Amino acid sequence: MGIIRVTNIRIYAFHGCLEEESKIGSDYRVDVAVKANLQISAKSDQLQDTVDYVHINRIVKEEMGIRSKLLEHVAKRILNRIFNEIDIANEATVEVSKINPPIGGNVQMVTIEMTSKRS
Repeated sequence: MGIIRVTNIRIYAFHGCLEEESKIGSDYRVDVAVKANLQISAKSDQLQDTVDYVHINRIVKEEMGIRSKLLEHVAKRILNRIFNEIDIANEATVEVSKINPPIGGNVQMVTIEMTSKRS
């Protein structure tokens, strides 16, 4: 077993419950960790035998481009796509952070974290 991490994917998106968030958008950070059996790729040295982090980055960018009111919703969509598209993924954790959220205070970011296992 091993873990592939894609950390600090920076994206500008339009998520949130407030109407103004859908118009002005915000900066987001997404972190993904995928657990999988990496022994095969360690031996074969072939991209098709591992978790392709370019593929993970593409999933994150595409799903972050679809507006959601809640960060939980977009994180769940990312998790669903990981398990639908990456056969060797056994478990995945997604963290979605909104940078400088509009909550009336000096807050660097808010983060939701979700973990799922292949069923």
